[in-house]
Amino acid sequence: MIVVMEQGASSAQIDHVIERIKSLGLAVHLSKGEYRTVIGAIGDKRPEHQSILEAIDGVEQVVPIMKPFKLASREFHRGDSVVDVGGVKLGGGPVALIAGPCAIESRQFLRTVAGQVRAAGAAVLRGGAFKPRTSPYSFQGLGEDGLKLLREVGDEFKLPVVTEVLAVSEVPIVERYADMLQIGARNVQNFHLLSEVGKTRKPVFLKRGFATTVREYLMSAEYILSQGNQQVVLCERGIKTFETELRFTFDVSAVPVLKQNTHLPVFVDPSHASGHRQFVLPLALAGVAAGADGVMVEVHHCPEEAMCDGPQALLPDMFVELSKQVAAVAAALGRSMVKPL
Repeated sequence: MIVVMEQGASSAQIDHVIERIKSLGLAVHLSKGEYRTVIGAIGDKRPEHQSILEAIDGVEQVVPIMKPFKLASREFHRGDSVVDVGGVKLGGGPVALIAGPCAIESRQFLRTVAGQVRAAGAAVLRGGAFKPRTSPYSFQGLGEDGLKLLREVGDEFKLPVVTEVLAVSEVPIVERYADMLQIGARNVQNFHLLSEVGKTRKPVFLKRGFATTVREYLMSAEYILSQGNQQVVLCERGIKTFETELRFTFDVSAVPVLKQNTHLPVFVDPSHASGHRQFVLPLALAGVAAGADGVMVEVHHCPEEAMCDGPQALLPDMFVELSKQVAAVAAALGRSMVKPL
């Protein structure tokens, strides 16, 4: 349920409502607006709970939340949420670019790519230190050494950094170095991991699973939000279908569906969706045209030497072109670009 307080409700009235909600065995999620305070009452509700809360002084109305994803829904939060990643604002209108290599390979390599993507307009640097690979014989990442390099290079180029966390045991160490924690497609329904990152207060970049429905995806976001972490960004990265020409099928229709159902920022990842660099640009433009808040792509200055996902990584000049064209599409829609710090 959503408890909407009267305009000008006192702090004492708000505190009383919060205590009453807790006494009913429900979790409290407070949202203070410019004119009104909204209190979410989440949990195993009974029919009499609504009338109890409606009778409290200072309460204007109590509205049931119909969606199963309570905190992620626009019923709970009608406006677009803005997520702060190391000073860079994601969501709320402007379009942001997140770019960098699939995997962190060396200091000099990462410095080269970071400088190139920042110069072209990327606001956040991505890079994998722990790599989930289908084959146990493939490069698995540099681990903590990679995290140290990512933090060092991010600070040097004034770029907040996002990197993937694969397991509950890794959350503390990744949280120590990263500005944003990424949950990849394979872990979208790893509920223990979702809850653990929800206990942190670092922003979370949650990718859709390749066999996850939109509703299931939003319920995964709910796991993070229910732990008190409201800083969640969603990312459509392609789903499995019968099509075999591309790595995955880019579900551009998911973007407006998500934007209608949730207040959380929505990004697209055309690199993983396509698996081939020549298709990344048109898919990125389609995502922004459909309403995405930003684009995440992979960039490598020498893809033939990449330790993973070389075929889908953009060359630096291709990323420059993508940045220009995304900005043009955004401008045509009356939107600006998020600039690097």
